[in-house]
Amino acid sequence: MPSHSPAPAAAARRNRNALLVILGLSFGTLLVAGALRFSGWQPQALKNKGELLQPYGDLRDHDLALVDGGRYRWKDSPRTWRIVAIPEGCDGARRAACVQLLESLDKVWRLMGREADRVHVLWGGALPMPTTGMREVHPIQMDARLRTALVSGTAVAPGDPVWLVDPNGFVVLRYPSGFDPGDLRSDLARLLKVN
Repeated sequence: MPSHSPAPAAAARRNRNALLVILGLSFGTLLVAGALRFSGWQPQALKNKGELLQPYGDLRDHDLALVDGGRYRWKDSPRTWRIVAIPEGCDGARRAACVQLLESLDKVWRLMGREADRVHVLWGGALPMPTTGMREVHPIQMDARLRTALVSGTAVAPGDPVWLVDPNGFVVLRYPSGFDPGDLRSDLARLLKVN
């Protein structure tokens, strides 16, 4: 009769315990990740700085009239993101605020570096300053249909909000009046990498 040695039984028990620990860690990690996901938690780096619009505004069929008389069509510039600003009355006392907004948008555009050519700034209404050297700025004529498409489904506070429009013509993010341009730059940089 063979003799049962305690060494193989102890080794089998250690191997079984190690396997259980590995399985416990694997499934425990999955359970924690699932709980975080379904609770709505996201890492800071993945959160939008702007307000994600639900539902998205749809500008795909909306050809904009440029101030110079031309047309701005969404599909003429594929893979291009648009920053849309339609400030209220950029004359008189409001002129300084409009100049600051336009300069902030120009700075965001310049900080995009080699991806800057994939970003247009659509400025609705009168320009508060000359835009010589700001090739990204496309002055557009304001119309009620554009304003309606931009604010659809959201309560817009007074001031000068800015919208981010994806390459297909969907309005996806809104930044309230007085927003931090760094927030827009952060969101835009992330989106340009993805699309």
